[in-house]
Amino acid sequence: MLVQHYAGPDEWARYEEHLQAGSMSLRDTLAAQAHFVRGTLEEADELLAASTRIDPAFGHFSQRCIEAGVNLTIVSSGIAPLIERALKRSGLEHIPILANDVSTDGSGWALRFRDASLNGHDKAAAVREASALGKVAYVGDGYSDYEAALVAEKRFAKRGRSLERYLRDCGVAFTPFASFDEVESALFG
Repeated sequence: MLVQHYAGPDEWARYEEHLQAGSMSLRDTLAAQAHFVRGTLEEADELLAASTRIDPAFGHFSQRCIEAGVNLTIVSSGIAPLIERALKRSGLEHIPILANDVSTDGSGWALRFRDASLNGHDKAAAVREASALGKVAYVGDGYSDYEAALVAEKRFAKRGRSLERYLRDCGVAFTPFASFDEVESALFG
């Protein structure tokens, strides 16, 4: 959303084509795209608040996790300060986040990745760490979720998104979903 706003949809699409073709890693794609963003965190947050929303069922899902003693963590290749602001607007600031950080200035944003992986955030490592403590269900939708979904015991893939196609092509069992009420129902009955 931010890259399309600051650089335009053609520039965003150009980098996405490189990612899909395998000529750029996700880490390199995100770093290049972030450099187009020129606004402050406050300006970016205002733009995102006006143009995006958290799934309305996610709040109830997070409450159900608390009631069931399930540790819920957001694992993202996105930007932690923006995710934190979105969660706060929805009264969900209690949910832990593992995501990238960012440096902002007028010459373009620079992502500060969580690790040196090709995705800039090795989500699969977080899933493996959580698996050492118990069963893990992974909910995702995109390219950065591929490896993490494969190492989870149970996986949910958003309908019509790349993770769904990837898991289907790999022949890996998953549950498709459109909203977190479906994830909640599948996990908690």
